Amino acid sequence: MKRKEFLVNSGLLATSAFAYPNYLFKKNNVNEVINIGVIGTGNRGKGLIKLIKNISNMDVIAICDIIPFRINEALKLFDKKPKSYINYLSLLENNDLDAVIISTPLSSHSKISIDSVQAGKHVYCEKLMAKGFNGTVNLVKAVKDSKITFQTGHQYHSSRLYTNVVDLIKGGKIGKVIAFDSQWNRNRSWRRSVEDPNIERQINWRLYREYSFGLLAELSAHQIDFVNWVLDDNPIKVAGFGGIDFYKDGREVYDNIKVIYEYKGGVKASYTCLSNNSKDGYKISIKGDLGSIDIYQDEAWFYSNINKVQIEEIDGVSGATKSWSGSQGQKLDFKHLSPTKQALTDFRNCIKENKEPLSNVFTGANVSYAVEMGITAMDTGNIVKWDSKKYIN
Repeated sequence: MKRKEFLVNSGLLATSAFAYPNYLFKKNNVNEVINIGVIGTGNRGKGLIKLIKNISNMDVIAICDIIPFRINEALKLFDKKPKSYINYLSLLENNDLDAVIISTPLSSHSKISIDSVQAGKHVYCEKLMAKGFNGTVNLVKAVKDSKITFQTGHQYHSSRLYTNVVDLIKGGKIGKVIAFDSQWNRNRSWRRSVEDPNIERQINWRLYREYSFGLLAELSAHQIDFVNWVLDDNPIKVAGFGGIDFYKDGREVYDNIKVIYEYKGGVKASYTCLSNNSKDGYKISIKGDLGSIDIYQDEAWFYSNINKVQIEEIDGVSGATKSWSGSQGQKLDFKHLSPTKQALTDFRNCIKENKEPLSNVFTGANVSYAVEMGITAMDTGNIVKWDSKKYIN
C-alpha cells in the first residue's frame, strides 16, 4: 500500500495537501552529535548500544528499563555512565536528548513511540512498529502530525546488499517476478531461564500473546517488509497455518508457522518459520521468468533461466526439467555493513539531513497490518483479505 493509500483508507488523509506529512519539512536544528536515549535494555537494546558506540556523532546519554538488573547490565557497557531511568516518561523529560531507540516488547511500541513523538524526540522503533491495527493507525497519525524523524527497525531495508538486490530486480534482472519463498528456521525455544517467577512474562514476553505475535512478527516480518519493498505494494490476502506442536511449555504463540500471502497479479509469497529445526536457516528466494535471486543475511546469488532449461525425459517423466546445482549460481558482490549498524547510521543521517528513512512509519505500518492479517488467518483457518476500513472504529 502506498503512503497516500494507507492514509486515505485509515481516514488520516483529508486532502491531497497532506500526501506528504509535515515532518518532512522540519527545520534542521540538531547538534553535531545526536544524543540518544535507549528505552529497553534487554539483549536487543544492549546490542544496539554496542553498535552505537562505534558510530560517529551518536552518543547514548540515557537508558531506561523497568527491570533493574537490565539497567545494571547495560551500565557495564559504558565508561562514562549515562543517566538511568525506570520510567520512560521521565527519560523523555530529558531536554538533552535528541532521539530515542525503542527496544521494548512489541505490545508497548505504539504507546512509547507516540509519547516520544509528542515529546519532540526523533524515534527509531524496533519492529514490529506496532501490535494491532489501532495502535498502528494511531502511531501513523502521531508521526504525520509531527516534525520528527521516525524509522522502523526493519534493518534489512537499510542493508546495501538488499538495496542493490531490490534495484536489480526492479531493473529486470530476473524478469517478471513470479514468487517469493522465505524461511527463517531456528533450533531453540526462545525461552530464557527466569529466577524470579514474578517476572516470567516480562523476560519471556515473546512467548505470550499479550506482548507478541510470535514468529511471524519477530522473524518473518523482516522478509514481509522486503517483499513489500520489491513489489512496491502490500498483500491482498493471506492464508496460513500455525501450531504449538513441539514446545509444550505454556507458551501462547506458535512454535511453527507456514503463511502464504498473495499480491496483485497473482504473485505468491510464502513464509516458513520453525523453532525446532534450523536447516538452511535464513533465506529469501525471489523467482522470476528470466532467473532467480537467493538472498541471505550477508550474501546473495543470481541464477539465470536463459540457456539453462533442458526439456527431456528424466526418470521416465516426459518434459521434466533438470534441476540446478549450486555451482551454477553467480554470487552478487556488493559491499555492505551489518544491516543493523547501517540502519542506525541511516537514522543518524536522516535526522541530520531531514530525510525520510527508507524504513519509515508507512512501510512499517504496512508490515504491521500484514502480520496481523497473517495471525488472524492462522488463528481462524480463514483466508483474510486486506481491508483497512473495517478496522476503523
